[in-house]
Amino acid sequence: MDMRLLVGLNFRKLRAAKGLTQERVSELTGISQQYLSSLEAGRRNPTVVTLFELTDPLGAMPMDLLRPIEEAD
Repeated sequence: MDMRLLVGLNFRKLRAAKGLTQERVSELTGISQQYLSSLEAGRRNPTVVTLFELTDPLGAMPMDLLRPIEEAD
């Protein structure tokens, strides 16, 4: 699976599990909602710093965004 798509799918799953919208994550991180939408669609390649910023409000670790889908379930 493409790494960008994997990160996007894991981010969406973790975000939804926390009951957060893209808009709320945007408010908490300062990352635009448009970027988050593109990330979830697998069209963005986030930096290591961005991975840390994205996972902080989710109570997750950056590695959680990189886990193969079967491990992340």
